[in-house]
Amino acid sequence: MLTISVDWTWTWWVVVLALVDLTIRILAIIIVPRNRRPTAATAWLLAIYFIPYIGVLLFLLIGNPRLPRKRRKKQQLINDYIHETSRGLEFGTLRPNAPEWFRSLVRLNRNLGAMPLAGDNGATLISDYQESLDAMAAAIRGAQRYVHVEFYILQADEATEGFFAALEDAASRGVIVRVLLDHWANRGKPFYTQTLRRLDAMGAQWHLMLPVQPLKGKYQRPDLRNHRKLLVVDGEVAFTGSQNVTDSTYNLPKNIRRGLHWVDMMARIDGPVVASVDAVFLSDWYSETDEIVAGGELFDVHPGTGDLDCQIIPSGPGFEFQNNLKLFMGLLFAAQHKIIIVSPYFVPDEGLLTSIQTACQRGIHVELFVSEEGDQAMVYHAQRSYYEALLRAGVKIWMYQRPYILHSKSMSIDDEVAVIGSSNMDMRSFGLNMEMSMLVRGEEFVAQLRAVEDQYRADSRELTLEEWMQQPLRSTVLDNLARLTSALQ
Repeated sequence: MLTISVDWTWTWWVVVLALVDLTIRILAIIIVPRNRRPTAATAWLLAIYFIPYIGVLLFLLIGNPRLPRKRRKKQQLINDYIHETSRGLEFGTLRPNAPEWFRSLVRLNRNLGAMPLAGDNGATLISDYQESLDAMAAAIRGAQRYVHVEFYILQADEATEGFFAALEDAASRGVIVRVLLDHWANRGKPFYTQTLRRLDAMGAQWHLMLPVQPLKGKYQRPDLRNHRKLLVVDGEVAFTGSQNVTDSTYNLPKNIRRGLHWVDMMARIDGPVVASVDAVFLSDWYSETDEIVAGGELFDVHPGTGDLDCQIIPSGPGFEFQNNLKLFMGLLFAAQHKIIIVSPYFVPDEGLLTSIQTACQRGIHVELFVSEEGDQAMVYHAQRSYYEALLRAGVKIWMYQRPYILHSKSMSIDDEVAVIGSSNMDMRSFGLNMEMSMLVRGEEFVAQLRAVEDQYRADSRELTLEEWMQQPLRSTVLDNLARLTSALQ
């Protein structure tokens, strides 16, 4: 009798588990595809079907690519306020004879990201890593009213000593120093504690962005990041681009062992567009602190030293749409002669890949700069899985040679329009990261970018289809597996 009882107990457990498993599969079909791209939905369904309990746990943890409702509502309030505040303000004189596609793209950016197009701006590209840190430090030393610092990674180390010393000097002179840094990207990293202590010691007002601190009531999907990089001084000068405030090795032992150094690009800008950069900072400051900065700093417009037309495009999980992806695709379809893309992490969705292939089929010259060396294994292999399709379409792929990681992010279209910023061309930057891009119209700026691209080309080697087809089978399998996991958003 005891044996029969045990058998019946075991049978009931099997029945219960089978019912739970069936319920999970049915609910997954109903819940997962809703408002999700087919590729992402398919990847999640495969994970749930093949590893049901682990798959469900992962989906509950990272299955929602949006910020909490409260944060999204804040972003919408910010957008509405920016629209209303900037309406009717003078943002410089725009360059004449803009093509209709450019005006249409500007309207798209304005509708999605709220920022206006501004004229009469000056911009200088800085492609040397230490030089950009020194240039930012010099700008901070000239501050009279305030300094706004927002970087994905912020570390007080030997390379950034001048930057932090300039902040300390500014604070000692009574200049308001506000600092934002991403929580998850910095926590546990070298110099994290020392950096926060130094900010405290100088009297800076600082806050963590997107903190994952459930015991303090602060929680969202843990792999959401604020990936923006910007500095604003007195509303007159700003810096933005791809570079973090840290040593070019990121002070990580694994990078130092491999001899890796990051190659980046920043832009020093002045003119009315600086007000838009500052608006992004003030928006993020409000999102993290609920504090509206007083003093009329929002859209405090100052004249610039050039006549470039510039527009700031913020994007991220706080917005309803993927602002940066729509910007990139609009530019790809508008190009008439040449497209040059620099992206360290290039994992396109179907639409972006089709846009690039279509450009090649239209006879457009397309080049893509990536790194020969990878620092993030999954992204590196997912990126490689697209090389064959790109090469067959006619894209010229340049691989920046190791031991350097080409971390710059830019796209130049023909000879008059370009984009630089913090956004990679991968699904993380499109859906999970808060990013900031700057659209620029002006031949002189594109000429600067072409010079940087020429330097990158000189330090790269071209990848051919013949070489790529010699890849061993194990690499192809690994690349394709990474490509599947990249869709889990």
